[in-house]
Amino acid sequence: MLGDMSADVVQPARRSLVRPLLFGLILITLLGLLFGVPWWTLVAAGQWPTGVFVAGTALFAVAVLAFPVLMFRGHARGNDGATVTADVLLGAIWVLFTWSVIGNLLRLALIAAGVEDPTRSRAVAVSVTVISAVLLIWGNVEAMRIPRIRRVTVDLPRLAPGLDGTKVVLITDTHYGPIDRVAWSKGVTEAVNALEPDIVCHTGDIADGSVEQRRDQAAPLADIRAKLARTYVTGNHEYFGEADVWMTHMRDLGWEALHNRHIVVERDGASLVIAGVDDRTAKNSRLPGHRADHATALAGADPDLPVLLLAHQPKQIDDAVAHGVDLQLSGHTHGGQIWPFSWLVRLDQPVVQGLSRHGARTQLYTSRGTGFWGPPFRVFAPSEITELTLRSGAA
Repeated sequence: MLGDMSADVVQPARRSLVRPLLFGLILITLLGLLFGVPWWTLVAAGQWPTGVFVAGTALFAVAVLAFPVLMFRGHARGNDGATVTADVLLGAIWVLFTWSVIGNLLRLALIAAGVEDPTRSRAVAVSVTVISAVLLIWGNVEAMRIPRIRRVTVDLPRLAPGLDGTKVVLITDTHYGPIDRVAWSKGVTEAVNALEPDIVCHTGDIADGSVEQRRDQAAPLADIRAKLARTYVTGNHEYFGEADVWMTHMRDLGWEALHNRHIVVERDGASLVIAGVDDRTAKNSRLPGHRADHATALAGADPDLPVLLLAHQPKQIDDAVAHGVDLQLSGHTHGGQIWPFSWLVRLDQPVVQGLSRHGARTQLYTSRGTGFWGPPFRVFAPSEITELTLRSGAA
């Protein structure tokens, strides 16, 4: 009897140890690859003088040891300085890793061409270093700039003629964070207002941090003008902290927080339903009443009217199709933000960016995002403010 009881106690204890050990092993392996491949490509393989080798190895050793500490202090403990340092390091090492892998393909070509070491390895190291540096400088400029305007025309057969030509401006994933971007936020507001939109939509991930921390950066949202409506839904990052507080704050700034609900806008005798659902991660937030609920969002809406739906993630499109939505607007993907991360995003989401069709009626527009998350770089994935012009099938 006692033996059976001991076995029952020991088995859960063993299982409880397996998960953290497995996580630690995966983390060590990923860090080893992420930092190890660039170290070997830039330092170890080049047969550099001893001083260069020692200095380069020490630099990579300090970086790999500091990285998890900075990530924990920054993202888990809310230290803005540590967050910025960790994010810059993450972006830099990702670019170095990517181009080290590509650089080693160049190594194979040089081997085939008969180029000997150390010339071969040093040529690869210099090429990878220069390309990575150029991409990081350019990527930072792209991340910090006021986004370009991306213009898209969307044909909605059920849209009545009175709303033909309606201008919907989409901003999303502003991610106000540890880098102070008050001036950037004001610039986005000016760019949106210059488009003279009928409807402005923000599809979530407003900020990383509390309202109190990011109040100044979010303040210019109050100055955005729209003739018919300003609408907002939560993204997954709101559920890392203060989703309810952010929704209240957006209402205070004059926006319609579409928390599983809809509004109807009208012009020249034509009507359009604008609905919004919570992010798909809301159900895990333990906030009462928070989950993506399309049925509730569209309850009472005239089924003959076209529906514009705000939903943070593209993968929420299946529910939109099931509920007869005409056009869903989403963000979340950032277009991959730093190439080739877009390939990994595609494993999780049905679309990375742009306009796509799903089912007989439903279209989806996925923005590359207005801001950036984490690393202050955008490489081959430019930010955008999207101007969508809705066209009536009867026009």
